[in-house]
Amino acid sequence: MTSVQVDKQHDGNEAADPADGEGYHRALGARQIQMIAIGGAIGTGLFLGAGKGISKAGPSLILAYAIAGLVIFFIMRALGELLMYRPVSGSFSEYAREFIGPFWGFVTGWTYWLFWVVTGITEVTAASAYMQYWTKNADGWLNQPQWVFALIFTVVLFLANLISVKLFGELEFWFSMVKVTAIVGMILICAGVLTVGFSDAGDTASITLLWSEGGFFPKGIGSTLMTLQMVMFAFLAVELVGVTAGESKDPKTVLPKAINTVPWRIAVFYVGALIMILSVVPWTHFQPGVSPFVAAFEKMGLGIGAAIVNFVVLTAALSSCNSGMYSTGRMLRDLALNGQGPKFFTKLTKNGLPLVGTSFSAGLMMVGVWINYQWPGDAFNYVVSFATISGMWAWIMILVCQVRFRLKADRGELPQSSFKAPGGIWLSLFSLAFIGMVIVMMGIDKDARISLYCAPLWGLILGVAYLVLKARNPQGAAFVKRS
Repeated sequence: MTSVQVDKQHDGNEAADPADGEGYHRALGARQIQMIAIGGAIGTGLFLGAGKGISKAGPSLILAYAIAGLVIFFIMRALGELLMYRPVSGSFSEYAREFIGPFWGFVTGWTYWLFWVVTGITEVTAASAYMQYWTKNADGWLNQPQWVFALIFTVVLFLANLISVKLFGELEFWFSMVKVTAIVGMILICAGVLTVGFSDAGDTASITLLWSEGGFFPKGIGSTLMTLQMVMFAFLAVELVGVTAGESKDPKTVLPKAINTVPWRIAVFYVGALIMILSVVPWTHFQPGVSPFVAAFEKMGLGIGAAIVNFVVLTAALSSCNSGMYSTGRMLRDLALNGQGPKFFTKLTKNGLPLVGTSFSAGLMMVGVWINYQWPGDAFNYVVSFATISGMWAWIMILVCQVRFRLKADRGELPQSSFKAPGGIWLSLFSLAFIGMVIVMMGIDKDARISLYCAPLWGLILGVAYLVLKARNPQGAAFVKRS
């Protein structure tokens, strides 16, 4: 659907920005977009998940992050090319609908929505668990069960997303600022240990720790390849900048700048941070389920670091849930505007916010908190595992759509984008092959295999839903492929 077509289906909201055919207010500035882009690459996958990766692959995890980070950059440049062709909110499903077909737009929109609902459930629950660090020994009203904090966080973030998109941007700006400051501070402290030699780790800290403890690949290249699924999970949500396209004040300028920062963000926050940590603390000291940042602080004798990192991980979880609240409402409205979801999801508030879609998603997140309270065991974890494969589906669609767009543009059927992806279609094809390899690795790993079982079931549900909707309105624009 083109932006003109969206205009024709506009819901009549008079408060909408007349420059924006989708009805949203372009309230996100360059400062907020940049920090949303930065924050999207930093989350619990780094602060907590890296511990498991280090224990499985040793220092070679650094190489896994570097290679995967390069592929992420190719994906983001492919997205950037599409965004400059047509910057719209709900971009992934819009592009899939245009360049592949209505069914694929339907699947992509609903899958990305489910990804953020599931992610929101897991992150708000994780944030509640982190609160126990401060409250488990507290007296009075602070000593509350975990589900109470899950409820509080969900309600607070939901209300914040209903006030204005600018408030969402401000929350994400400060959440990201905390994460960035923490990582930069960690790098500087480690640099001080390596050069000056202070702290308990000063005598043993050395860059040679990257290869002296069993080599750079202490458990073999195969073990390094098996960590790629965890590495890719850590990068999920970096594409969120594409969802903000419809509410960016100057998308043609701001979005390319945000996308071009991906390489240095990954180089500093992932590769740089791991190099410094593993140069101060031998990789054999890290364990799954324990933040490598916390472990490094403890090894250096800086006990206060545990409390600091716990606060940072808390903000990372809240940031992810905040992003989920934001994106789910937009994806539902995009689907509704295209006739692939209930019409009531198209409604906007006077502030240009998708109230119904955001409320519906938040309600499901509430159900998730209840499920976690009732069954905190394997059943809930199986649902969580679906987040990885559903998140990567958006990346696959971005790459396929970029290839289709570039072929059409090169034939003169569409105007060329002002922000072309390097390498044309070839780097996108390489990235698709890389994602395919990661999916194979997931199938080999018994802990991640469950997500591949969930995917066909979700696909079947969407296939039936699509056929039902199409049967009701077979000639509808949402079900007729455009030439």
